[in-house]
Amino acid sequence: MEAHQIRPNIDHWQDRVDLAAAFRWTARLDMHEAVANHFSFAVNDDGTQFLMNPNQVHFSRIKASELLLLDANDPNALDKPDAPDATAWGLHGAIHRHCPHARCAMHVHSIHATVLASLADSRLPAIDQNSAIFHNRVVIDENYGGLAFEEEGARCAALFSDPKQKVMIMGNHGVLIIGETVAETFNRLYYFERAAETYIRALQTGQPLRILPDDVAEKTAQELEDYPEQDERHLGELKAILDEESCNYAT
Repeated sequence: MEAHQIRPNIDHWQDRVDLAAAFRWTARLDMHEAVANHFSFAVNDDGTQFLMNPNQVHFSRIKASELLLLDANDPNALDKPDAPDATAWGLHGAIHRHCPHARCAMHVHSIHATVLASLADSRLPAIDQNSAIFHNRVVIDENYGGLAFEEEGARCAALFSDPKQKVMIMGNHGVLIIGETVAETFNRLYYFERAAETYIRALQTGQPLRILPDDVAEKTAQELEDYPEQDERHLGELKAILDEESCNYAT
């Protein structure tokens, strides 16, 4: 029996398994930060009810059955025994309250994305195929205001006004990725970190950059967006690896 079939009686089980696998693999890639950072996934039609990691549990230990089920419109969410982290609630609650197109949201302080967010010019030029994925698909937050409690979360959510933009470079902070599925969002998170690393390493050479023309970058971005099933196959392979290792993520 496959690991994701162990608890079929729990609501939103497959979504829970996918999200738990994304947490585990993010930790393996060292893109997490201690017991901070959060992923969430909306499970109802209007996007206001969502799964999220429990308060201050390490990504490498998160299990599908232990994910919190929260309501973005619940004024008492932080007063309950299983309350989420207050900054996670501030950011992800706001995203799921104000951005129904953001079914999934992943926020990390991964090294290269955060280096990019720390530069005075945080744009990511299309210097290779991976960075071309994000051509005209990134919004940059230039007004960091402290920890992402509710006011800061609402301000960030308002920046996702263009549905085409699926990445927020959070200036002086990190990165926030949104998408329609866990697989799509994790795939985007993975490739953004790879693209940011390539760019940072290219800058370190001190040599001129070979930047793609806008039309080629846009063509490449669209081709990759239309590439069939790559994101699902990516996450599927990661789950297969975890299952072969008898990992307990899907319990």
